Amino acid sequence: MSYVLGIDTSCYTTSIAVLNKTGELVGEARKLLLVKEGRRGLRQSEMVFQHTKNLPALFEEVCCKFHQPADLVAIGVTGYPRPIPGSYMPAFLVGDSYARVLAKMFATRLYRLSHQENHIFAGIWSAGGPQVNEFLAVHLSGGTTEIVHVNSDNSSGAGISLTLLGGSKDIHAGQFVDRVGVALGLPFPAGPYLEQLACKGRGSAAAIPISVQGLAVSFAGPETSVRKLIDQKTAAAEIAAGVELCIARSIAGLLLNAIKQTKVGHILMVGGVAANQFIRAFIAEHVAANGNSRLYFPEAGYSPDNAVGAAYFALKQLHQYSSSGI
Repeated sequence: MSYVLGIDTSCYTTSIAVLNKTGELVGEARKLLLVKEGRRGLRQSEMVFQHTKNLPALFEEVCCKFHQPADLVAIGVTGYPRPIPGSYMPAFLVGDSYARVLAKMFATRLYRLSHQENHIFAGIWSAGGPQVNEFLAVHLSGGTTEIVHVNSDNSSGAGISLTLLGGSKDIHAGQFVDRVGVALGLPFPAGPYLEQLACKGRGSAAAIPISVQGLAVSFAGPETSVRKLIDQKTAAAEIAAGVELCIARSIAGLLLNAIKQTKVGHILMVGGVAANQFIRAFIAEHVAANGNSRLYFPEAGYSPDNAVGAAYFALKQLHQYSSSGI
């Protein structure tokens, strides 16, 4: 059996994944980076250190499937944050370095992509689409709140090309969640914990304003409003539910504006914040009312950082290479 390996060393998760040549997931391992209680993030040097510690154990867990070097036919790795010139972050050097060494040792093909493209390919792999030449992708995470126009681009090494349409003017959706979560005493990253807390306040969500202008969204103002609510001793569950509703309304508005501007109706939602079930349901309901739109949501486990997208990207590139007859 032949396998394709994916590696992703992002800001808060070390990930590897293995697909077989038919695209089935045969092995995966991830480890969240540790953040001390009360802190809202890590320095890049801390990320590099933890990725360097995590990867050997993850490889021991997953890569025992390779009985001989010939089993590994391609490697996909995220080498930089976004597919633009000069995009750089030290955390990605750890995975990129591992991938280069393995490719040389196993004499196998190496394919590099951005972290953002990794999210999109993981979403397509999990959601089964969009399988069209162009679509919109909404990337919601701690480091990104963007809406991009995706075009098939088989002439390039990426297989897709991305055009940034809009996004956050200040802090990102995931930062908003994490800052509020830490202020409420939740662990970091706060997403899953805030989602659990919000379930208790769903019927009486705190009123938090939204700020959407065209294809630009702001979460700095809503964060200021939340801090006032905290000072006023508003119930934590009501604040958490209000934060979810604020993000959902903001992104739905942003997305409807993008659909109107581009006339593109296929939408893929990716990123850790897009795993939130309330936000998913709200956006699906309100965007579906547009009539000509179709949304694709990956399984919740493949919205946050993972390496499946890198493996799937490498597999697609390998198939393209094989079909070219080279």
